[in-house]
Amino acid sequence: MLCPYCGESESNVLESRDAGDGKMTRRRRECVKCKKRFTTYERVENIDLKVVKKSGKKEDYSREKLDRCFEKACWKMNREERERLVDEIEMKLLNWKSVEIPSKEIGKMVMKKLRKVDPVAYIRFATVFLEIESVDDFKNLLNDFKK
Repeated sequence: MLCPYCGESESNVLESRDAGDGKMTRRRRECVKCKKRFTTYERVENIDLKVVKKSGKKEDYSREKLDRCFEKACWKMNREERERLVDEIEMKLLNWKSVEIPSKEIGKMVMKKLRKVDPVAYIRFATVFLEIESVDDFKNLLNDFKK
């Protein structure tokens, strides 16, 4: 693990404990070079899913990309809440009928979660996801949301 302050690759683990409902391990570390402390999170990467893009191109599923979607849409939401939403969507993806999931379906899952937890974030995400390009399209989105 590289120190975020000086880039040293060696560090000592000072403390370890479960985090995220036992799904990951939080480690408090100290850099052997600069002696500054930092925290790392360790999680099992067992998701072997492929995302099928609009173009038909397939790429590996990335939890980080999904988290960035929520981060951009819900910039005021705390990290723990975002992690919970990402975990919920990941569970749905793991139970998907196939290991190849259309990106459109993942986007719909994100919209559904955002609609429940943060209406403004829902609108923010939907304008990009649905490729809203005109004021009339935006009005239609708002009208659909109100229903």
